[in-house]
Amino acid sequence: MIVIDGSRGEGGGQILRSSLALSMVTGKPFRIEKIRAGRKTPGLLRQHLTSVRAAAAVSGATVTGDELGSQRLEFTPGAIKAGAYHFAVGTAGSAMLVFQTVFPALMLADGPSEATFEGGTHNPMAPPFEFLERTFLPLVARIGAKASVELTRPGFFPAGGGSFTARVEPFGKRKKPLELDERGKIQHRNVTALISHLPDAVGKRELETVAKKLSWAEEDFRIRRDDRSVGPGNALMIEVGSENVTEVFTGFGDRNVRSEAVAEAALAEAKAYLAAEVAVGEHLADQLLIPMALGAGGRFTTLPPSRHTETNIETIRTFLDVDIQCEKVEGRVWRVTVTPR
Repeated sequence: MIVIDGSRGEGGGQILRSSLALSMVTGKPFRIEKIRAGRKTPGLLRQHLTSVRAAAAVSGATVTGDELGSQRLEFTPGAIKAGAYHFAVGTAGSAMLVFQTVFPALMLADGPSEATFEGGTHNPMAPPFEFLERTFLPLVARIGAKASVELTRPGFFPAGGGSFTARVEPFGKRKKPLELDERGKIQHRNVTALISHLPDAVGKRELETVAKKLSWAEEDFRIRRDDRSVGPGNALMIEVGSENVTEVFTGFGDRNVRSEAVAEAALAEAKAYLAAEVAVGEHLADQLLIPMALGAGGRFTTLPPSRHTETNIETIRTFLDVDIQCEKVEGRVWRVTVTPR
């Protein structure tokens, strides 16, 4: 049994989620200790527990330690099963991260699957729905696993209640390497203030903040109102669509955070990405590693690897015989190469 130290590296829930995903696809059982020891509230929170139980459902696993607050878990997977699933976090915890946990297994299932996820869809410290739809899944399709997502209603902290459905077609024999040395010419760009049960003025202030720093056309800025959510919420998204990749950078609204600060958070990430002229942003680099390792590998240019990315690489190497190299090219440009053995 593989033993994982949950306190190493960035010490958060990603180590658990990646271990669950890789355990399912390799059939290797694992035990993880000191779960989320690097966080203010260690142990399993509701969204982590939902990820564990989702993984168990998809793989027919036996699990011990799957309870709130647990800092130790044993997971022994069975066979991956395609099918129809429904997973609900029960809080505003990220439903997107639950999807992230089971998606690699569904990519390798013996048939198509459809799963509905309930919880938060626009959460700080997690990919929002638009990132999944516009950035991540189109690249996974180029690797060979096709998937689509549909948002039923957004979910924000603290009310939660968001919902989306994912349909996944497995790899089959379609595995292809992903090569993203350059992002190519920018073909479209836009800034969207997502508003739910809040005044439009919130979004307008965010858009004005970004407009002052980016010399983009007026038609590139818009407010998108979606009042299907259970409670109020807001996210500011900057989308940069290039020939080879579309990136989405997000700032998340909070009642204790000024609209200008929400916009500036997304703007800082977008400007760093644009200035470096790399293909893949910091968060996308982290997300692509497991699909590429399970597929035919490939390479991409990106910003200096984050601690999240470094920890994820270490976790992948624990379960898979794969070579992952990160090398500095120049300045803030790095190249990550993934080579399955």
